[in-house]
Amino acid sequence: MKGILIVDDSLFMRRHLRNILIESNYREIIEAENGMDAIHKYKIYSPEIVLMDITMPVLNGMDALKEIINIDPQAKVIICSSLGGQQIIIKEAIKIGAIDFVVKPHFHNLVTIVNRHFTLNT
Repeated sequence: MKGILIVDDSLFMRRHLRNILIESNYREIIEAENGMDAIHKYKIYSPEIVLMDITMPVLNGMDALKEIINIDPQAKVIICSSLGGQQIIIKEAIKIGAIDFVVKPHFHNLVTIVNRHFTLNT
């Protein structure tokens, strides 16, 4: 199994997401603390799924999403954000190439969404 790349500037949030995924038997988890780091790690690891925050320093999630989709048009990026005005952000992210979204901090459906996309096209 290819890994999951968690992209969030909050170490707490990355650890929290990691723990949820580990409890569901996902073991290959990579972390990035900003969009630039995410692009770099995507190129190295080619993860199966990317969980991408939107608001981050250095390079935000929307710009990182664009770059990852440019690198790999088949990339599976799930937006994971707590932004207000989510509908606009989510629509824009889907238009760019994101495949789904999770609203922080409500992760009750995170594993269901990740499982759904791991089984697609494999």
